[in-house]
Amino acid sequence: MRHGIAIVDYGAGNLRSVEKAFASLGCAAEVTRDPARIAAAAGVVLPGQGAFGACMRGLEGAGLAEPVRAVVRAGRPFLGICVGMQLLFEESEESPGVAGLGLLPGRIVRFPSRAGLKVPQMGWNQLHIVQPAPVLAGIAEGSWVYFAHSYYPVPTDPGLVATRTAYGVEYASSVWRGNLFAGVFHPEKSQRVGLAIFANFIRMLAGE
Repeated sequence: MRHGIAIVDYGAGNLRSVEKAFASLGCAAEVTRDPARIAAAAGVVLPGQGAFGACMRGLEGAGLAEPVRAVVRAGRPFLGICVGMQLLFEESEESPGVAGLGLLPGRIVRFPSRAGLKVPQMGWNQLHIVQPAPVLAGIAEGSWVYFAHSYYPVPTDPGLVATRTAYGVEYASSVWRGNLFAGVFHPEKSQRVGLAIFANFIRMLAGE
């Protein structure tokens, strides 16, 4: 029997804020870098802040890259946040030559240099729903969430895109495949909408 939620600690990420968000919903979530604890969890969250290459090296250095791949391939509920979402792809313009986890086809690119476009995108922006992913249940079209990033994913398979957001370009702000949902935004900083996303993730664990 699996227990609780494992928040993967590889030296990068808004770990305690994510943990507190789940706690506010009455759900146990454990910050851990123990592969066995991750393997025993009902669901896994991969957060992240910082540069793609440094985060990927941190994940590999902690011996957690393969456990994360195993969790996703096993089809267990999985939530990627910000750089934790970017790491799921194959590569990033931010860190040439550094391979990502390769769990999703595509690459991470930087916002274009354009007059008047501030990079990184910092602050609130809207989600435009492309697919009704389970984690988005009850989330209204055009809901506002919090962003803090300079890079975004370009999936090879457009069928992965769950939401799009406009910021200079219209880009994939979240992706969905089976029990995996990942967004470049921060649900732990997105107040009511973010808590609703975490609550939906908890329901996925219960098979609802």
